[in-house]
Amino acid sequence: MRIGLLTEGGYPYATGESGPWCERLVRGLGQHQFDLYAHGPAGTPLPLPPNARLVRTGNPGTAAPDAEAGDRGPLNRVERAALGEDRASRRAYGRRERRRFTEGFRALATGLCAEHDETSFATGLYALADLARERGGLPGALRSDDAVRALETACRAPGARRAAAAAGLPDHLAFADHLERALRPLSLDWYEEEALGAVDLCHSTAGGTTALPGLLAKRFFGTPLLVTEYGVQLRAHYLSASVADRPAPLRALLAALHGRLAAETYRQAALLTPGNAHARRWQEKCGADRDRIRTVHPGMAADRFAEVGEDEESGDPTTLVWVGRVEPARDLVALLHAFAEIRARQPDVRLRIVAVPAREPAADAYLLHCKGFAAQLFPDEAAGAHAVGENPVTFEELGGPEAPTLEDTYASAAVVVLSSVVEGFPTSLVEAMFCARATVSTDVGAVVEVIGGTGLVVPPRNPRALADACLALLRDPERRYRLGAAARARALELFTVEQNLSAFRGIYLELLSHAPVRHRSGDGVPFAHPAEAHVPGSWTHQAVTAGTGGPDA
Repeated sequence: MRIGLLTEGGYPYATGESGPWCERLVRGLGQHQFDLYAHGPAGTPLPLPPNARLVRTGNPGTAAPDAEAGDRGPLNRVERAALGEDRASRRAYGRRERRRFTEGFRALATGLCAEHDETSFATGLYALADLARERGGLPGALRSDDAVRALETACRAPGARRAAAAAGLPDHLAFADHLERALRPLSLDWYEEEALGAVDLCHSTAGGTTALPGLLAKRFFGTPLLVTEYGVQLRAHYLSASVADRPAPLRALLAALHGRLAAETYRQAALLTPGNAHARRWQEKCGADRDRIRTVHPGMAADRFAEVGEDEESGDPTTLVWVGRVEPARDLVALLHAFAEIRARQPDVRLRIVAVPAREPAADAYLLHCKGFAAQLFPDEAAGAHAVGENPVTFEELGGPEAPTLEDTYASAAVVVLSSVVEGFPTSLVEAMFCARATVSTDVGAVVEVIGGTGLVVPPRNPRALADACLALLRDPERRYRLGAAARARALELFTVEQNLSAFRGIYLELLSHAPVRHRSGDGVPFAHPAEAHVPGSWTHQAVTAGTGGPDA
């Protein structure tokens, strides 16, 4: 089978969060051919297995040429290929193309601004896709005066959302720029017979813009679309700090865009595979059909934690460990308040905060804030007047001398803590479960689904409850070991790479069995012919005769 894998994060150029999963999927399903279509900056690709090849790259960060006002600067060969444009496609539209664009964009804008119009967005989206495939030049048109005027008209039309109606010219210009970037996949050169037209199945590793080429492949070639979401893109948009700082009218338009795109993706996908029930509920709220949703937990490498997991009684019995990205959603402030309560009741307990390196600029500021707060709550303690004090809270970075690997970090813990107020799929909890560590977590996201009764769960933003749960496990070693062993057994059953690959192996065959054979012919194509066509002889007549006893019975 030939799979068109639509990747986010630039895989195989960069790993990103979905990179390791993509790598395991491609290498684990070696019987299939994977054509990689990567969203992200081009560079030197990672080594690919024999069953994979990089076909196209699209860079959403590349400055797009302006078809109406001229280019903003020369593009190199890689950037032109990423945008799927050449000189002919970048020339200004004629009168007929301008009219087609205006009609399509007007429908799209109406679908975004109207309160209850759920069809105009798709109509306009596919009209623009048809135009971009035939003529190109769409990025410049999306930032043209015609587009801004059509957007302004749609915002002020009767029946428009109240927040959209309040948008001014700065909001229209900012939204047009965002829209051009979001719809840039429409202008890629991926929609050709020798590209996405040649694959049997499109598998998008995320929703939103990443899945947009899959929508167009279904429209142009009838290719079935599979969408895997381990982090719902619409949810990520709502939680984005950059969006929270925008004016309310602009936020409303952005939310409408991502909401409509998610709804259209869910409507057109042959199957949705969320990574957990939390993501599944988001998809259902956006209109996804329950019959076309199948939860497939992400596969994680368990072998690296085997040695630690088999020694469940290892670790310091007075050490709490927190692992993750340092950001406000992890609520380390509440964790520090809880630890102050723990220290008041059991003074020998220590807390290790191990930070995973983060790319977000705000992470450093939040880390400094937490360090300052910890220094105020827990002054350095010394055994005597001439001894050097030591703080019971340590801040370390994964890969440093104190925490060289995840295995070493979890091995040092008696209890692993998660204090988040916002969480999708809690990767750190699964890693702790592989290591047979008892856990205390806040009830957010997919935590309860992952833990399944093998750890303690408390309400978020409740330091006292967090402290009580941690002390209960620290003071009861037998319970701690029992929960850790149960957690490891659960993780090995549900969250390994093997179960993930097995699920997608079956899903690929299932989707292909319902799809028409379009690209190739011959006996080597699965499901190209009914099984009866390969059985020689008139066996059906003989079966009927045998069942009735025949004329001589």
